[in-house]
Amino acid sequence: MNIQALMQQAQTMQKKVEDNVETAKKDLANKEVHAESGSGLVKVTMTGRHVVKRLTIDPSLLEDEPDMIEDLIAAAINDAVRQADELYEETMTGATSGMGLPPGMQGMF
Repeated sequence: MNIQALMQQAQTMQKKVEDNVETAKKDLANKEVHAESGSGLVKVTMTGRHVVKRLTIDPSLLEDEPDMIEDLIAAAINDAVRQADELYEETMTGATSGMGLPPGMQGMF
């Protein structure tokens, strides 16, 4: 096999992976995850790029202890981050699938 042709094929594949990853990152900025805690008393909306878009606290919760409110906010945000991480993994796996990359290489993007 011609080494020059092989190098050209590798460069083409690298460019395609880079383009797919960039597109996937842009898509993640537009996708949202929704999380809640305290049976819906605290709700968080976050993008796939970990940007909190909205935080809603039920007014009835404001009468409770500040520690409880803080814990519920932290729990909702942590759940949103977990969901955003899962969305990221799914999206990036889709962006690099079919490229013939070894299993461990897909997480590098």
